[in-house]
Amino acid sequence: MTAVGIIGCGLMGSGIAKNLLKKQFKVHVFDINEAAVKSLVDHGAIASATPTDMASEIDFLIMSLTSPDIIKDTLLHEQNGVLFKMKKGSYILDMSTNDVQLTRKIHNTAEENGVQFYDCPLSGGPEGAANGTLTIMVGGSKDHFPTILPILKAVGKHIEYVGKSGAGQTVKLCHNMVVAGVITLLSEAFITGERAGVTKEKLAGILQKGSGQTRAMDVFGVNILDESFDNVKFSLANMTKDIHLYRQLAENSQISTFVSDITHQLFHLGKNKGKGQQDSSAVYTVLKEMMEQ
Repeated sequence: MTAVGIIGCGLMGSGIAKNLLKKQFKVHVFDINEAAVKSLVDHGAIASATPTDMASEIDFLIMSLTSPDIIKDTLLHEQNGVLFKMKKGSYILDMSTNDVQLTRKIHNTAEENGVQFYDCPLSGGPEGAANGTLTIMVGGSKDHFPTILPILKAVGKHIEYVGKSGAGQTVKLCHNMVVAGVITLLSEAFITGERAGVTKEKLAGILQKGSGQTRAMDVFGVNILDESFDNVKFSLANMTKDIHLYRQLAENSQISTFVSDITHQLFHLGKNKGKGQQDSSAVYTVLKEMMEQ
């Protein structure tokens, strides 16, 4: 039986783990949240006391973590780096959203240690993770891509190899920057429409029938219409982090970020105002509060 380890059992990691268990994979899990681990153990997973405890037992390691610093420390720590404890010929699938330069550094270090590393960021949110319908953007060695496909197909519906190491993260960061920008522009348009006498519900209905139609409206717009920002599809804090990583990528590529500047500022302002644990659509309230001052 193929053994898969998962580090990070939050909303995404837990859904991934449950789908792997349904497909009869042997699943080891670790998270600092003991309740999250217990829930997965109840579904048939094997709890690991530390990430390194599972390292030599698994064929594939899935990462679902919240920041590049945590990913780097988990994999590359001099004493406890999981990468250095894994079997030669094993695979790491980083399903977090990560910094592109760090991704490429980990990829090179993994190759030097006989481990294949792939960046496999996701789109589809907790619902997609739970249903096994995630979109997965894959960067890494094309030669070994067929080997990881059974794992990816167990948790995702739309899987696309997009290029060498870092390409998956590049696509994900560009994707999330566009989504953040659309949410921000929708928010401003709704406030403008209502100030001019048209409800945001009416405006949203017309947008979705015209050239302004957008998937971001389907996913995040409902929260804006209902002003239900505690219904978290993707947290404002996580989106702010991804915007920051996108801007690092753009600057490293010598691209001016003046188009994304306002979105960047508004999301950071929302985080500073204590809205980080609300949904990304809470940027609407940041704009609305500014308009009312």
